[in-house]
Amino acid sequence: MTTIEQATFSDIAELVELRLGYLTDDFGELTSEQRADIPTELEPYLRFHLGRDLRATVARCDGHIACTAWLLLVDKPPSPRFPHGRTGVLFNVFTRPAYRRQGLARRVMQELLQDARSMGLDVVELHATDDGYALYKSLGFVDDSSTHKPMRLMLVE
Repeated sequence: MTTIEQATFSDIAELVELRLGYLTDDFGELTSEQRADIPTELEPYLRFHLGRDLRATVARCDGHIACTAWLLLVDKPPSPRFPHGRTGVLFNVFTRPAYRRQGLARRVMQELLQDARSMGLDVVELHATDDGYALYKSLGFVDDSSTHKPMRLMLVE
């Protein structure tokens, strides 16, 4: 039986494991230093943010988390794009390889987006991978047509 629900503090170790799986899929094999450092930083991050400004929606199968998606709640000054200033950033959508192509990511995303609507968010943003793009489009996400160009300044290496 599969259930879709919100992760709790008792899930943190498994959420860290799934985050490492997601990062490996996204960036390729992680170095041993990254595999040590990321959990060291991520566990306290999750202990502080989970249930506050971070929602981790999960699909549980066979006694463990098979799929997850994270929604970071971000309050911004109101603008025409988000008139109430309540936004969300969706990330870390990941399904364990053994559970892929079974509709779990869709179910998790549908629950997460319903929660976002219930919380009164104006917009949910994401950066889609090629693998997730069709799913996000089917759920109503559209390509961002902003005239602003995404940029970043890396302050650490």
